[in-house]
Parts: sequence; C-alpha cells; structure tokens
Amino acid sequence: MDSGRAADRKHGPGTSAPGVSRGGSRGGSPEPGRGAAEGHGSRPTAGSGTPAPGRGAAHGAHAADGRHRARAWEEARAIAERAGRTAGGDPALRAESVPLDRALGRALAAALTALTDLPSFDTSAMDGWAVSGPGPWTVRSAPGSSSDAENSAGDSVRGTAEDSGILAGQAAAAPLPDGSAVRIATGARIPPEVTAVIRSEHARTDSGGRLHAEREVAPGQDIRPRGQECRSGDRLLPAGSLVTPAVLGLAAAAGYDELLTVPQPRVEVLVLGDELLTKGLPHDGLIRDALGPMLGPWLRGLGAEVLATRRIGDDADALHRAITGSEADLVITTGGTAAGPVDHVHPVLRKAGAELLVDGVAVRPGHPMLLAKLDGQPRHLVGLPGNPLAAVSGLLTLAEPLLRALAGRSPRVPYRVPLRDAVHGHPYDTRLVPVVHRDEGLVPLHFNGPAMLRGIAAADGLAVVPPGGARPGEELEVLDLPWTASADGPLEGVSRETGCFT
Repeated sequence: MDSGRAADRKHGPGTSAPGVSRGGSRGGSPEPGRGAAEGHGSRPTAGSGTPAPGRGAAHGAHAADGRHRARAWEEARAIAERAGRTAGGDPALRAESVPLDRALGRALAAALTALTDLPSFDTSAMDGWAVSGPGPWTVRSAPGSSSDAENSAGDSVRGTAEDSGILAGQAAAAPLPDGSAVRIATGARIPPEVTAVIRSEHARTDSGGRLHAEREVAPGQDIRPRGQECRSGDRLLPAGSLVTPAVLGLAAAAGYDELLTVPQPRVEVLVLGDELLTKGLPHDGLIRDALGPMLGPWLRGLGAEVLATRRIGDDADALHRAITGSEADLVITTGGTAAGPVDHVHPVLRKAGAELLVDGVAVRPGHPMLLAKLDGQPRHLVGLPGNPLAAVSGLLTLAEPLLRALAGRSPRVPYRVPLRDAVHGHPYDTRLVPVVHRDEGLVPLHFNGPAMLRGIAAADGLAVVPPGGARPGEELEVLDLPWTASADGPLEGVSRETGCFT
C-alpha cells in the first residue's frame, strides 16, 4: 500500500500538504476546482496527456478545462462486470463437483434442487406427548414395544428405555390407538394416527396414569409435516448463489454430498512502494503497509482465491516481470497509478501491451484507479490507489463486480436506504462514504478521508453519494461490506411467512 507516503517526498508545488499520503499519485497536482484533500494525484494518464494505448479519445485525454475525463462511477462498474463475464465465459463450462467441505465461498454452477422432502417424514417439533383423538389420554409405551406394565419381568434397563418413549432416529412406530398418548422427543418420527403433540410443560398426568392437557389442543400442533420446507425436486437456490455456511447446511439436509460449483477466480496482490514497513512503528519517513494485510482477507470475502501478496517496491522492471509472469486471473496493484516519477503502473502496462478499459473514475476517494486487460489473455489488472480508503473504493468499484462475474455469482442486487444526517458531496464526482445502519436511517461516519481507515473499520457499508451531496431523508444506494451482510439480496422462496415458529 502507498498510504501515508510523505507528501514532501517526490512531490512538486501544488501537491497535498505534508502528511497526506500519495494515493498512488506522486507528482500529481489537484485538478481545477477540486479540493486538495482529494484532488492530489488526479492525473491518471501516463505522460504529457497523450492517451495511452487502448484509451478512447474522449477518455484518455484531458478536457479543455484541464479536468481528466474519467469514467462515471456507474459506467466503470458496468465495464468491470462485462469484462468479468467475457473473461469467465459460461460458468457451466467451468463447473466442477466438489465435496461440501470444499464448496464454501464458491458460487453454485447449477440450481440447488432438493433430493428429498424436508422433513422427509412427519416429526415432532417439541419434547412432549404424542396424542391421538380427544383427551384425556391413556399413557402408553411407544407403539409396538412392550412396557413394564405389560411385561413385569422386564429388567430396569429396558423399562428406562421404554419410559423415554419415541426417540429421534428410531424407525416408524405402529399407529397410536385413539385415546392414547406416548412420550416423544424433538425430531422423532410421528406415528400414524397422531392428532397433535403436547409440550411437556403444557400437560400433566393424574394418579390413574391418564394425561390431561392444560391448554387447548389444536390438530397438528407442534408437528412438522413431511415436506413443510420443500418437496423433492423443489428449487432451493438459483445458480450463481454464493455457498455460505448456511447453504452448506441446507445442501446437506437436502441430501447432497457434493455441490456443482464454479472455481474461485485466482488473484495476486502486488504491493508497491519503497517506503513501506511490514512491522513496527513508522520512522524516518517509512510507514506501515496497511493494504498488504487487508487486501487478501477482503478479496477472499469477495469470493477469490488469493495466490499471494507480494511486495514489489518502486521497481518498474520487477513490476513488469510480476505482471506478465503472474498466473492469476486478476492482478491487483496498490499505488503508482498516476504520473509521478516513481508511478510505474501506466508505463509498465504500455510495455506489456495491455488495453486500458478504465483509466480513472469520477469517484472520491479513489479516482486514479484503473482496469486493464492484459495483452492477448483473458486476464485483468486492477490498479488501486495507494491511500487506504481510496483503495477500498477501487475494490468495490472495479474489483468486486469483476470478481463476482469471474466467480459465476449473480449480479449484486442494489438497495437504497434513507439518510439520517446530511452528507456533503463532491462538486463533480460520486462520493463513497462509510456509513452505519441505525433505526432512523444511515449515519455517515467521520474519518472518511482518502488516507483513513478508521471510518471504514467501524462501517456497515459505503453510501453512494451523488455530486452535490444528499439531504436527510434522501435515499442512497449502499455497498455492503463482505462481512456485514449478504450482498446477493433475498433468496428465492423465503419472502413469505411460513407460520412455523418452533
């Protein structure tokens, strides 16, 4: 990560004040009309304004007013998603069947359909009494078994087992006669002719051994009927669904030992900057690398297999070798995306023959981000700014939609939430602001500058703020963070209340 690079190192006049990190933009001046806090490093072109290879005339050059014509935020995300779909091809052609314990974090390559009814037989929802017909009921041993009363010679061990009634895992019992009751455990199979289950705490037995209900008994109460959750052949989840721990449980319950999934895209992270420390306190102009420890786990949360996180430093030749020699589907670099004296990403991409699909995005923080297709290969590179929150912005703007498509996952379902507090906007660009969810709406967090992680560390997500800002009560789109909520939206068939509370 290039975060925290001292501004007085390799910066010319007009750059951000000392103490503001380079954000992947050493040598860049603020764009006209933009504040220094987020304007530094806003020239993502390499060189004197001549478009790099692969840039369109309207995209790669500078406008007459000096402002770089970066992609709109929504357009940049759409380009990244299309690039991933194209590179990934048909997920069904890449699918592989893996055991359940290897499927976590992958996407389903085919719809998950039930291989059995759930439950596969009528079961008791509670510990209590299975009863047949109206009460009071004569207490019996488990249907089909002998009891101490019927066989006084039975030993105490057998009597104890019979007193426990019908247990989970036992085979089907004989029908329960009308007017009878038998103890039953949660999850046990319901015998034929049972009217209801009465919870243990809602019943009593008298001195004559008859069972009395202390509350009204409704037919079918506390019985989970066969097929209540699904019938064999029902579609439980669509293709493209993320395999979470809960999905693994559902698949096991539905009869699966293996799942047909799409392999996770492989990612390699290249951390640039000679000034970065891997341990200890900052000293003598050196700062801690915050992106190296953060990006790997974050990318895994986005469904990627992280092959390695490598520290390259400010070495153009080493960067070229790392990019062209990588076996990853996606290479991610940190910093070096502008036009400073040691910002090598653009020159290296030109040398490698890469096509720039996105070269700058009209978003704050993070505008010097880029997306490139590596020459002659279905592989891509996402260049993140070096400032920490700017890098997070690049992850969610370019890497997340690209990885989602490569992984065969369904497109993210956007949602909007009203603001509790007003939030300032950039004059021209979209802003991504850390927020938390509260009952009264979204609350923007402080410490949301490009070089800061304190806000995002406490956030539930990032609010997408349009140019000019937003007022209290205005609804904004929210980008969830991988660890705070599902980013896939509601699942099929779970929007209606089933009426089962046990």
